[in-house]
Amino acid sequence: MGMIISIVNQKGGVGKTTTAVNIASYLAHLGKHVLLVDIDPQANATSGLGIDHKNLEAGIYEALIGLREIGSVLKRTVQDRLTIAPSTISLAGAGIELVSIDNRESRLSALLETVRHDYDFIIIDGPPSLGLLTINSLVAADQILIPVQSEYYALEGLSQLLNTINLVQNHLKPSLGILGAVITMYDKRNRLSESVMNELYQYFPNRIFRSIIPRSVKLAESPSFGRSILHYDPKSKGGRAYEKLALELLHATK
Repeated sequence: MGMIISIVNQKGGVGKTTTAVNIASYLAHLGKHVLLVDIDPQANATSGLGIDHKNLEAGIYEALIGLREIGSVLKRTVQDRLTIAPSTISLAGAGIELVSIDNRESRLSALLETVRHDYDFIIIDGPPSLGLLTINSLVAADQILIPVQSEYYALEGLSQLLNTINLVQNHLKPSLGILGAVITMYDKRNRLSESVMNELYQYFPNRIFRSIIPRSVKLAESPSFGRSILHYDPKSKGGRAYEKLALELLHATK
């Protein structure tokens, strides 16, 4: 049975999708069979792996609302052992449509259980919000990974996210765990980054990954080429950081 990890943060621009895409890519590179699930209507994870979401016949939206089986919407990527459940523009209305559907918080969970045995890891890239799509990503997950940008404003709202996770644990998924936080967009020249790191340890004592993702031009460029950093510039600082993070994650999930 594959482990399902949801990468969540309701704040945009913190490296959530970059983390989802590159962890999935490096886990596949390390020999694991990986499914990346893009349930962000912006479809950045989909396009970041070179798939034109605008021309897809169907995606995760159709599976969520019951129009398609999830297996029929999965797409192979150019990388061996890495598959994606793509997002399309149709997903933008799913938060409203799900309101009137039975078991609306666990639709994604039910879908992923049908394919879980095919993968070692399922990585979910959720939207930058705390709506129904994010709730679905939490209920579907075994563990949560929270990317946190090393800036002051990134800490605002973290309490709200942790409160939402606590509510899901109490009412919908008691077994949901928190793998921890990963610091992204870190700039060692910025004293504020050090201050934010120290404050983060109060939120996540003993649960902050040692691998720190730096600010990197190469990381910012790679999605425009439809590639993970592994296939764009693996020797860059960002590439080495995500490789270390994937190895650390493997160790943490044994």
